[in-house]
Formats: sequence, C-alpha cells, structure tokens
Amino acid sequence: MSEETPLFRRLQRQWWLALIVMGLSFVLFGITSLNLIDALRANVGFLLRHGTDAIRDGGLIQLLELVIFGYLAAGFYVIFKVCEKALVKRISHYDEDVH
Repeated sequence: MSEETPLFRRLQRQWWLALIVMGLSFVLFGITSLNLIDALRANVGFLLRHGTDAIRDGGLIQLLELVIFGYLAAGFYVIFKVCEKALVKRISHYDEDVH
C-alpha cells in the first residue's frame, strides 16, 4: 500500500519544484483559512438570529461559500503536506533513483 505515485516521485526528484509548490500552497492555505472560523461563527449566528430574513439576505449562500473555502484550505494543506513528505524523504533517505 506504500506505492508512490508518479507525482510524488517527481517531487522527490525535483526538490526545487516541491519547494515552490509547498510555499505556494502554504500561502494559499493561509489566505483561504484567514478568519474562517470567525466568519463561520458570525454567519451561523446571523442565520440563527434572523432566520428567513437572513436566508433572504444571502446568509445560506455565504455559508456555502465559507464551507467551500474550508475545503479549499484543506486541499492546500494536503498539497503542502505531500510536498513536505517528498522533501523530508529525499533529505532523510539516500536512494539512487532520486539522485
């Protein structure tokens, strides 16, 4: 079950690409998750307090957008972790196929 994907092997071979993708995904994770919990809390409070008026004003659409941003942030985090694993594996294991 520990079969590596071609993408993972490429990230190991091209460490500079892994570093660039890792940096970009870290920044994008930060941008997409910035104040996400506070915005979710405020949105749910707004929906609970104002009910159908909040729904009419777009509260459900905003809630859906916040959930999408949460999943997007999680995706960027996973990309970051894959790049991190590829770099750590390259640094900590000497493998003739990688060099």
